[in-house]
Amino acid sequence: MSLKNKTLLYNFLSFVIIFIVLRFFVMSYFIETHFLKSLLSAILTMVLAPKFAVLKNKEGEQIMMKWVFLKGFKKL
Repeated sequence: MSLKNKTLLYNFLSFVIIFIVLRFFVMSYFIETHFLKSLLSAILTMVLAPKFAVLKNKEGEQIMMKWVFLKGFKKL
C-alpha cells in the first residue's frame, strides 16, 4: 500500500471515529433534530479531526500529522 493511500485511509478513519462519537454520544444531549445533529457533528469533525499528509524530502517520503491539540507536526 502506498503512502498516499495510507494517508487517505488515516484521514477517513479519524473523521469517521470522531464523527460517530460526536453524532451519537455528544449531540444526542443537546439537539433534537436529526439533520442538525449530523450537520453540526460534521462541521465540528472537520475542525477537530487530525490531518495526514505525505511529505517528500531528502530522506524520502514520510507521513506527517497535524492536529489542533498538538503543537506543530508529528512524524508517523
